[in-house]
Amino acid sequence: MTERIVLAYSGGLDTSVGIGWIAEETGAEVVAVAVDLGQGGEDLETIRQRALDCGAVEAVVADARAEFADDYCLPALQANALYMDRYPLVSALSRPVIVKHLAKAAKYHGADTVAHGCTGKGNDQVRFEVGIGALAPDLKVLAPVRDFAWTREKAITYAEEHDLPIDVTKSSPFSIDQNVWGRAVETGFLEDLWNAPTEEVYSYTEHPTANFAAPDELVITFDRGVPVAIDGETVTMLEAIQQLNRRAGAHGVGRLDMVEDRLVGIKSREIYEAPGAIALITAHQELENVTVERDLARFKRQVEQRWGELVYDGLWFSPLKEALDTFIGKSQERVSGEIRMVLHGGGAVVTGRRSEESLYDFNLATYDEGDTFDQSLAKGFVRLWGLPSKIAAKRDLAK
Repeated sequence: MTERIVLAYSGGLDTSVGIGWIAEETGAEVVAVAVDLGQGGEDLETIRQRALDCGAVEAVVADARAEFADDYCLPALQANALYMDRYPLVSALSRPVIVKHLAKAAKYHGADTVAHGCTGKGNDQVRFEVGIGALAPDLKVLAPVRDFAWTREKAITYAEEHDLPIDVTKSSPFSIDQNVWGRAVETGFLEDLWNAPTEEVYSYTEHPTANFAAPDELVITFDRGVPVAIDGETVTMLEAIQQLNRRAGAHGVGRLDMVEDRLVGIKSREIYEAPGAIALITAHQELENVTVERDLARFKRQVEQRWGELVYDGLWFSPLKEALDTFIGKSQERVSGEIRMVLHGGGAVVTGRRSEESLYDFNLATYDEGDTFDQSLAKGFVRLWGLPSKIAAKRDLAK
């Protein structure tokens, strides 16, 4: 039986060229695997046929949108995952689900190697290869763009020489990765940190000042940390993201322009659009403020940062990530209730909160009639709380 290699296939130039090139260089048959994560654009059948026309012996297309939303985006939401306190892990979240489908296809088709189209400068090579190592440690990995110094010019030449059915004349200055959780844009004139992004960079969002319509007010209902309804209408996790992508995107919510620390040790300038993700995380964080006890909330913020770093660094399948998932899951047991939010002018602003699990006691918090807080207890509390510092100060001042 001829050796087979499973290729992570996007339908673009590099992976389309990769089908024939890998077959020529290795003598193996190539099975292309394309995974729909809500990135839009071409339909799956078009992508599948292109892979076959480029020489793949089989093309597997998987609609993983609901799986991605439920098993990857939802944990990120419950972790309030924002790498460097800003980036909602748009690309990082998508790689482990693609890896899962690659490993599954390799087993089904009897392949001993998987291939991807990542360069040697980015994070994705790590996410793919570390993920494969965790799920299928016996598989080998081939990375033609990185290991054989492919350039766009070489890929275009190869496509033209082999008459491949792909558009090699249109040249975009940007590198774009997108899915239902958001959109990432880099390279081109954005590599000069002084250059402001132009409107052509954006696709998921309108300019924050472009929508002169009334602000969009909505209510998101959560059950144990899961968004289950918007404005009283039941939604799945995928539907919640999609609806908020439209509604928050129309008001310019979720635009990010940041210089981030890549895993490989370099800094890169990235433009992100994540209207649904930012709106949901904002609402979820506020509901946690109402329902999660103070020490648990403080410790969870530390866990959230580490969780986001692990996912960014390609360690989705690591033992530590799995253990932190258990902690985060436990922390969500009381995160139920409703958040009212207004979308307008680039902002997702929480204006109301209510929950049967609330730890907010009006009678303890009020300064008006009905106050049940015993202020006489505060004097002794303050003295005891500051006692260690006071004793240390007396010692130090005596020297």
